[in-house]
Amino acid sequence: MHIAILTFEGFNELDSLIALGILNRVKKPDWRVSIACPSAEVRSMNGVVLKAQASLEDASQADAVIVGSGALTREVVADGALMSRLTLDPARQLLGAQCSGTLVLAKLGLLQGVPACTDLTTRPWVEAAGVQIVNQPFMANGNVATAGGCLASQYLAAWVIARLEGVEAARNAMHYVAPVGEKDDYVERAMRNIMPFLERVAVE
Repeated sequence: MHIAILTFEGFNELDSLIALGILNRVKKPDWRVSIACPSAEVRSMNGVVLKAQASLEDASQADAVIVGSGALTREVVADGALMSRLTLDPARQLLGAQCSGTLVLAKLGLLQGVPACTDLTTRPWVEAAGVQIVNQPFMANGNVATAGGCLASQYLAAWVIARLEGVEAARNAMHYVAPVGEKDDYVERAMRNIMPFLERVAVE
């Protein structure tokens, strides 16, 4: 099972690395989580340099893909050569996007007719791409999920784990990373945000 976190130049550390940490709480031999980048290295909006663990082409073949956000996302979506390297398909992949990562999914045509979440800064750009934005931290429609706000990355990670490994695995991952003395509250809030969308998939 391969989960790729798309991480571009100017990336937001909270989006990519919180998801990376939570997703890696699943300890199974066939479970792999990768930072996928368009180049060998990318520099964050705060100057942190990450080495790519996977390419965009690898991500296009992954079982699940989370698109992180960053300060240069509008430049990313304007780069036709870069965007052409992304062949994402919700028919065979779980797809999630965080904040301005939602703009990437919108520009790839993967949010047509589907309400989505994003951050306040990105909202007008996503709406200009023809996507309705909802004022909530997380939502999913089938195999496509979006989240708004840096710390909503925990909900994307929990959703991916729940879809691929089950609700109990998602609860365990969230319990591990939650603050001491607040673990039950954190787990319940996370599950409250994702469970309606898991139940909808189960019914379908």
